Amino acid sequence: MKLSHLILSALIPLSFSVVAADLPQVKILATGGTIAGSSASKTDVTGYKAGELAIQTLIDAVPEMKDIAVVSGEQVAKIGSNDMTNDVWLKLAKRVNELLADPKVSGVVITHGTDTLEETAYFLNLVTHSDKPVVLVGAMRPATAISADGPMNLLNAVRVAVAPEAKGKGVLVALNDEINGARDVTKTNTTNVATFKAPELGFLGYLEGGKVNFYRQSTKRHTKNSEFDVSNLQELPRVDIIYSHVNDDRVMADAAVKAGAKGIVHAGTGNGSIHKDAEPGLVDAVKKGVVVMRSARVQNGPTTPASQSWIDEGFLNSGTLSPQKARILLQLALTKTKDPKEIQRMFNEY
Repeated sequence: MKLSHLILSALIPLSFSVVAADLPQVKILATGGTIAGSSASKTDVTGYKAGELAIQTLIDAVPEMKDIAVVSGEQVAKIGSNDMTNDVWLKLAKRVNELLADPKVSGVVITHGTDTLEETAYFLNLVTHSDKPVVLVGAMRPATAISADGPMNLLNAVRVAVAPEAKGKGVLVALNDEINGARDVTKTNTTNVATFKAPELGFLGYLEGGKVNFYRQSTKRHTKNSEFDVSNLQELPRVDIIYSHVNDDRVMADAAVKAGAKGIVHAGTGNGSIHKDAEPGLVDAVKKGVVVMRSARVQNGPTTPASQSWIDEGFLNSGTLSPQKARILLQLALTKTKDPKEIQRMFNEY
């Protein structure tokens, strides 16, 4: 071999290592979900098994990520997100904070099932102590399906995770070329790929031809400015959601108290309205030290103070948070205090 060839062969690997060293580092934490789903049929988009594929398989399927970041993965769980638990949340949150404390890590991407993706995103929005991007991503079609949406979603999530513009925006959700904030996003369609939206307050931004472009941001407290800390927590207090309906009564409130609930989120009709036959059960719950938070089953608009009797009875108000997100904030609030005024202050700020 000629000397020039020897020199060239020695320089080529070095040049690649220099390029890799110049790229930001992104850690992908996998929890399972449809994005890792598998089925024997390429046309099966509902009967697949979620969480089947390991994170390295997902990474290998999108080699284009290596052009924008040094990507590595960890398998935190392999579940459908309908089976998400507090234990997985706490494990995930502690690992996210550990990774983001490393100056070499630019951001974290979390692959997740879509069923409870919005809840995990909001939980992390409240307990992540960094302004570095944390991006949740999922898919509505399994990896084995024709036109699977997971690979492009994953690539876009990494693009968001390395974008300077994403810093300080809170925990983000990136699917279908759209970027949502954890606080306001919700799943709006059972099967459509365009399922994640913030129905009233809108997207934070878009991926426009692969370019990250933000148009707005949340004014509520989150991540680096959050007072909540789960680093030493092994469990979260029980908080139940009661969904109001015609002919409602106190049965569910009594059951929640008996089960040991420390808090109840009442998903009321209209502006968090409470059925007259359900109200006595909630009043008794408050007397037993249970925090009752009024929320609404209506998608848009804040739940505000309404009937004077509900104020006098000590019921609190969730603002624009959905019942499932009000539950998360109440869980974390109860790790710090049971003072209703202090908890209402938290709901006003977050």
